[in-house]
Amino acid sequence: MMRFLTAAVVLFGVAACQPGEPVATKSTVDTDGVRNVISATGAWCRPTPNGAQAGACYLTLKSSAGDRLTGVATPVSTATQIHNMTMEDDVMRMGEMAEGLPLPAEQSVALAPGGVHLMLVGLTAPLVAGQAVPLTLGFEKSPAMTVQAEVRQPVPAAGTAPAAAPATPPADKP
Repeated sequence: MMRFLTAAVVLFGVAACQPGEPVATKSTVDTDGVRNVISATGAWCRPTPNGAQAGACYLTLKSSAGDRLTGVATPVSTATQIHNMTMEDDVMRMGEMAEGLPLPAEQSVALAPGGVHLMLVGLTAPLVAGQAVPLTLGFEKSPAMTVQAEVRQPVPAAGTAPAAAPATPPADKP
């Protein structure tokens, strides 16, 4: 019986750590009898070419009682900003969200390409695929938390596939 329980615990632990599963980091605070838990999942940054001065990172945040993301710090850049991208007169514009990013209670807020993202300004080195970037997230009410963001290419959305290579005619046919 003990072997079965040990095996079950080991298998559960291995299953819980399988690649591809989002890793959650949590910050918890109790204020005036209200418990707020903020979770951060799926943190990643896009690789940058040599010489790039800026990079972008993304993740999903959820606050149980509502809060606001007010800032970000990382050792890989000299400054960080919370940015939003919008379309105005068929022109994409990007700007800092100086007041931070509201996190409504019990709603997931996705920071994603083409929208709200974390901008790393003054990179100290290129962001290289396979690295992890520490991002310390600051909040209005909750304690700061540090997440590890994987540097990688974007994953295609569900139901989409990368463009196929053009068909090559068989050698015996022109």
